[in-house]
Amino acid sequence: MTADSAPPPNGEKSEDQPSCERRPSIDIAVLAGDGIGPEVISAAEDVMEAVSARTPLGVGLRPRHVDYDADVYLKTGRLFDDALREELLSSQLILFGALGDPRVAPGILERGIILAMRTAFDQAVNVRPVRLYSGVESPVRGVNAENCDLVFIRENLEGAYTGGGSTTHRGTGHEVALQESVNTEPVIRRATRYALGLASRRRGHLTLCHKTNILTAAGDLWWRVLQDEARHFNDVDIDQVNADAMCLHLPYDPGRFDVVLTDNLFGDILTDLGAMVQGGIGLSASANLNLEGTAPSMVEGVHGSAPDIAGRGWASPFATILSLAMGLASLGHTEAGIAIESAVAAELSGGVPISGVGLPGGTAGAAERIADRIADGTAAPVPHSLLTALTPSHSSMG
Repeated sequence: MTADSAPPPNGEKSEDQPSCERRPSIDIAVLAGDGIGPEVISAAEDVMEAVSARTPLGVGLRPRHVDYDADVYLKTGRLFDDALREELLSSQLILFGALGDPRVAPGILERGIILAMRTAFDQAVNVRPVRLYSGVESPVRGVNAENCDLVFIRENLEGAYTGGGSTTHRGTGHEVALQESVNTEPVIRRATRYALGLASRRRGHLTLCHKTNILTAAGDLWWRVLQDEARHFNDVDIDQVNADAMCLHLPYDPGRFDVVLTDNLFGDILTDLGAMVQGGIGLSASANLNLEGTAPSMVEGVHGSAPDIAGRGWASPFATILSLAMGLASLGHTEAGIAIESAVAAELSGGVPISGVGLPGGTAGAAERIADRIADGTAAPVPHSLLTALTPSHSSMG
């Protein structure tokens, strides 16, 4: 039972605390999924309970489980159908664990659920922070908490992920495969405008990452749209770096970047490089945002289902919990999001392993300590938190 539904002592309302009726609540559809998904979702639910119980944060969180995983697919063949769409659409936010099972061929669940959800709910941008928290060691020498704080804005609906593909002459020894990439000005413009707004609220620098010297048609469109939109953001400087060069600059000089705008495919690849720089995929949070507030956004840690460690208590809960914080901030509940991030940062500051057998108390133990820190409210806010720059979805296109 959460604080929203629990009765006050003796059945009477406290005079010095806001009533449950006056406090907004967020309906969160929880899709735990496969592998370590249920474990990291359980950890996030401990955090949600702590947020709801801490009245000064001003919001109650109401998780509602949605039954979908690889077993459902194997039994029924269901993917993202009308029933699942309606079940998720009734929520204000979707918290996603992981999908993926060795029994299901690669691509079926990824395209049939995750990509379909992004399209159906118009989740136009993927926000992927690359921040090294104090106490976490980057595998790259010289990278530290002071010089690693950037964020990727990945266009989330087009590029190679929505283009058609075909093969001919299969099995003849002369097979031909064609894979298309689709780039349209309105979709690029929307992602660009969001990225510029974010840069304006951060350190005022935006880098376009593409491959404009080879992919000249798409790259030129991206660059022209950025130049045009940047006229409305006089406080933001812009430049561009090719994707291959980014693979060099990001590990060795992450401090040169603030907001990085990129297309769907490059964003998918480069953000995993960013995860390595920030200390591991178990810290890599993400938010797939519907910018107009017409459908729920979806947040998830990007570590995948990791079936080889499922059930052992070794999974890092940090990415999923930080993703929850991003989702709350994007809905305007920045204080609650900052309370979560601050508690995570306090946990990490002790230099604890982020996953594996060395994680004290395992996944559940880490979640319990984070929830306790939220409850006591003593964790210091993270300086220059991205969460303060994430505006409510419905106003982000302003």
